[in-house]
Amino acid sequence: MLATKMMREESSFVGKCLQSRSQDTSLLDEWIKEDKEYREILTKVERLKAEQNRLTPKGKPTQEQLEQLKTLSETIKELLVEQKEKQASWEQKALYLPNIVSEDTPIGKSAEDNIEVLKWGMPPKFDFEVKSHDKIGKDLDILDFERGAKLSGSRFTVYKGLGAKLERALINFMLDVHSEKGYLEILPPFLVTKQTMQGTGQLPKFEEDLYKCVGDEENGQLYLIPTAEVPLTNLYSDEIMQSDVLPKKFCAHTPCFRKEAGSYGKDTSGLIRQHQFNKVELVMYSKPEESMAMLEVLTSDAEDILKKLELPYRKVQLCSGDLGFSSAKTYDLEVWFPSQNTYREISSCSNFLDFQARRAKIRYRDAQNNVVLVHTLNGSGLAIGRTVAAILENYQQKDGSVKVPFVLQDYLKTEIMNIN
Repeated sequence: MLATKMMREESSFVGKCLQSRSQDTSLLDEWIKEDKEYREILTKVERLKAEQNRLTPKGKPTQEQLEQLKTLSETIKELLVEQKEKQASWEQKALYLPNIVSEDTPIGKSAEDNIEVLKWGMPPKFDFEVKSHDKIGKDLDILDFERGAKLSGSRFTVYKGLGAKLERALINFMLDVHSEKGYLEILPPFLVTKQTMQGTGQLPKFEEDLYKCVGDEENGQLYLIPTAEVPLTNLYSDEIMQSDVLPKKFCAHTPCFRKEAGSYGKDTSGLIRQHQFNKVELVMYSKPEESMAMLEVLTSDAEDILKKLELPYRKVQLCSGDLGFSSAKTYDLEVWFPSQNTYREISSCSNFLDFQARRAKIRYRDAQNNVVLVHTLNGSGLAIGRTVAAILENYQQKDGSVKVPFVLQDYLKTEIMNIN
């Protein structure tokens, strides 16, 4: 959520950020109008209350005074109801406004305007016909898309044998690497409340992408998490920390659940766009003045996984029109897929500034004992299914087998995955 003061006093800047995201300013204009009306009501109420105090006699009131006070009281009550309605509408509109855009984010309309920062590793060359990861998975009998669909519908997969072990090996490997770098491993709940979803910006704007559960009398409606970012970021919601605990660094493995609304026809085969997938997530709380430097650290930590797996990748900075709703600055890491002869996203690392912290009320006390909102950051470290897919494609052999990356061989207890 954007700061009220910023929307009031720097509405031109906020409007330019919206336009740079290829969005119009109509919602902001409505918010400004309602905010003005809301404050006018507050002024009226304060003036009438002052008049009420002035007319209240020290002794016994006259009938005329009683009637005047009654009229004032009824008017104030009516205005307070109107004020509450305006405030509810005003606050709801604010939840739909995206974050500002960082100064160094390139201005653009779509992914075509993203800026390549670097490339690492050389895409492998093959002297045989390259197969896609889903074909490799079927041939090795380690991925069963048909039984996944039978159990749950489209875009669900059953991992078998070495496929399941590879997924588990990657999870353990990533958590081990990140833990050694000072990230505190967390195993959070996979079901969260509406308030928790709202804290990171998934609600109310992206409700159609979420899976909901009926819940119970105690907890009410719950949502399956679309990413571990949601529970990790909200761990300290509505709390005030001491400055010496910052930065805080968390990592977690969770399954992730997404309807992928509006993506029908895109990547419907294979592991690229599933309704359920595993991911290792990185989340940081940072002091405001350190958050951009921490974004570089977090992104580097995600890159390190790709380097250790020896998977060719590129790093791109997203343009304004391709930024996520809550992000002010984002790097995407894209891994090489030989069968598609292109790079595909495998991690998205973002700085949200105080946007999420304001929604979730995550704060700390600075050296002057002032209560300040933290900056939150997160990134995939990495998406497991896409990493499995990238390994199958980049490490495929002419005889149909797949080499196991060196760093995973101890986890898998084998150097190669063969066709049975």
